[in-house]
Amino acid sequence: MSTLSLVYRKAKLFGELVMFSHTLFSLPFAVISMVWAAHGIPSGRTMLWGLIALVAARNGANAFNRVADQTFDAMNPRTAERHMPRKQLRSKEVLIFVAVNYAIFIGASAMLNTLCLALSPVAIFLISSYSYTKRFTYLSHLYLGFVIASAPIGAWFAVTGHFAFTPFVLGTVVMLWIAGFDVIYGTQDIEFDRSIGLWSIPSYFGLHNALWIAKGMHAIMVFLLLFLYVWQGLGWLYLIGIAIAVLLLLTEHNLIKPTNPKLMKIASYNLNQVISMTILAFTLADYFVS
Repeated sequence: MSTLSLVYRKAKLFGELVMFSHTLFSLPFAVISMVWAAHGIPSGRTMLWGLIALVAARNGANAFNRVADQTFDAMNPRTAERHMPRKQLRSKEVLIFVAVNYAIFIGASAMLNTLCLALSPVAIFLISSYSYTKRFTYLSHLYLGFVIASAPIGAWFAVTGHFAFTPFVLGTVVMLWIAGFDVIYGTQDIEFDRSIGLWSIPSYFGLHNALWIAKGMHAIMVFLLLFLYVWQGLGWLYLIGIAIAVLLLLTEHNLIKPTNPKLMKIASYNLNQVISMTILAFTLADYFVS
């Protein structure tokens, strides 16, 4: 195998390992936050370093999670085919990948402003510690959402360099949205989690109650999106985007069937990528067109 082929193969494996396409969960909300913070299009420099920081932090966190969970992944029939249980990637090289991405994240934070740099070690601790929460609390879904909510909050900091109310509301939207569909995803592993002592809302409360909790999270998420409509003084295009997102959320909840991995992937991942892009498209259209 040539050096070029080896590099391509490794890059492909790492891209699959961190599920790079899932950047679409956090990226659209980070862009919305930047636009609102800048009252328009942020400077190219801020956009560049902000997006580099977001992608690097996300890649590092996902890779670290795979290292932390590799023993459980190997034991779970649903995840046994992942890269690390199959030895396609070794712990040492994945940890190097994590360190490089975290270094890029810190460097990008330094290029933004003092607040971002000061908070970067805190962010690294938070996004890395998620991997261990499922060992002791069923609130791990909310913690995951909280970690991903740092994207729109950090994006606001990147533009303004100071705290504000709006990004924390937008971050709460992201937290509840992510936690809700992570609960849905977790229904596939109820028996496995119970058998080895891992905590999750589905394993603790049962399938029926877990699905109602996920619906509740998504209902509050929609309420907060409507609150932002009033708070930000948005228009009818934004409301159309929220209406489409609600229809997609209803479809997501109607598709749930834990014994069907294909449907669960659509419900937990594919539809939510469409939801985030829909909200982004209509929010930007509302801001710049209406």
